[in-house]
Amino acid sequence: MTAPYVRGRDRLWFARSRRYTIFVLRELTSVFVAWTVAYLLLMIAALTGGGYAGFVALAGRPWMIVVNVVALAATCFHAITFLNLAPKATVVRLDGWRVPAWMIQGGNHSAWLLVSAVVAYVVLRSP
Repeated sequence: MTAPYVRGRDRLWFARSRRYTIFVLRELTSVFVAWTVAYLLLMIAALTGGGYAGFVALAGRPWMIVVNVVALAATCFHAITFLNLAPKATVVRLDGWRVPAWMIQGGNHSAWLLVSAVVAYVVLRSP
């Protein structure tokens, strides 16, 4: 008796389609989103615990700057793809009229830009 045929797994299945590639990249950017959250928690702990000078010294190292720039790009990619998926996950109806996807995306991106501008203003304003 022979063994049943077991088809080999294709480890690059996501590279066959642009859609699948973007999906996998978006999922991988979650690691950088988690890093960003951990980094902010470390900064808050340094601020409240009195070790802010050590944190600033660590944050100023070239490898840390590179990691944070990559994390910023990955987090922006993650946010944009998440906001673009919102109309597929949420159906908004006003008096029986379905709000078009571009309006939901536009509102999400506009709110993101507004909140980012407010945060940038608060952080970057001169004392």
